[in-house]
Amino acid sequence: MEGIGLVLEGGGMRGVYTAGVLEYFMEQKWYFPYIVGVSAGACNAVSYISRQPGRNKRVTIGYIGDSRYLSYRNLFRQKSIFGMDFIFKELPERLEPFDYDTFYTSSQQFVIGTTDAHSGEAVYYTKDELGKHTLPIVQASSSLPFVSTPIHYDGRILFDGGLVDPIPIEKSMADGNRKHIIVLTKEQGYRKRPFKQRWLAKSFYPQYGGLVDVLVRRSEIYNHTLETIDQLEQEGSAIVIRPSTTVQVGRMEKNPQKLEDLFNLGYADAKRANESIMTWV
Repeated sequence: MEGIGLVLEGGGMRGVYTAGVLEYFMEQKWYFPYIVGVSAGACNAVSYISRQPGRNKRVTIGYIGDSRYLSYRNLFRQKSIFGMDFIFKELPERLEPFDYDTFYTSSQQFVIGTTDAHSGEAVYYTKDELGKHTLPIVQASSSLPFVSTPIHYDGRILFDGGLVDPIPIEKSMADGNRKHIIVLTKEQGYRKRPFKQRWLAKSFYPQYGGLVDVLVRRSEIYNHTLETIDQLEQEGSAIVIRPSTTVQVGRMEKNPQKLEDLFNLGYADAKRANESIMTWV
C-alpha cells in the first residue's frame, strides 16, 4: 500500500457515511499508510488509526440523543452547537475509551487540515509533530464558523479545515502519494451553492478577513476540487467512494435512523468497491 493516500472529506453528521466506510476497511485490515482529513473526516480517522472497530458508530449515532453531544443548549452555554468538551474529553477519556497508546504509536501518517482565521490559508498538522496536541487540532479542524469557537494554537486562530480545503486531495498529492482513495460524503453530481451572505460573515468576524474571504469563495473552492477529483478518477490514479444514493442527512442531523442508514450505506458502498480496490492496489 506504499504511496497510497486516504483522503477524508468532512460534512458534520454526514460523516457517519465515512464511519461506515472505515468500518469496512477495518474489518478487511486495510490500514493505509497515509491519511489526511478535515472536520468530521479527521474525527473518524482517529478511531481508524487507533484500530477500534465500532467506536465511530457508538460515538456519533449512539450519543446523538444526548444534549451534551449536539444541541442548541450547547450553543448558548459553550458557544458551540457540538459539545466539544464532551466529544473530545468525556467521551474518549470515560464513556467510550480511546486507545491513545495504539493511536500515538501507529506508523500511519495522519495529516489534519485547519483554516487560519486571519490569513484564510490552509494549515496542516501531522500526528508526529503534534504528539499529545493531536486531538485539540482535530477539534480545531471541526470548529465551524457561526456555531463553534475557534482553537488558539501556536499563535494561530484555527477554524474548520473544510472551509479552505474541503477535500484535501492536493495535500495528499503534494506529500508524494501517487494513488488516492477518496471518501466523499455527498453523492455523484453534487455541487455546492455560492455563499451570498458576505455581510453576515463580516459582521460576525470583522477581525478575520481571511475567514470571511474563504466563506465567500467556499463553493468555488469545493467545486473546483471536485473537478480535480473527477480528472484523477478518469486517469485511474484515484478510487472515489461516495454515497450511491442521494443523501438525506443534514450537517446537524439528529435522526438516529437516518444516521444509521447512512452509516450502513457507507459500509455497503465500501464493500461494493472491494474488488476494484484490491485490483487497483
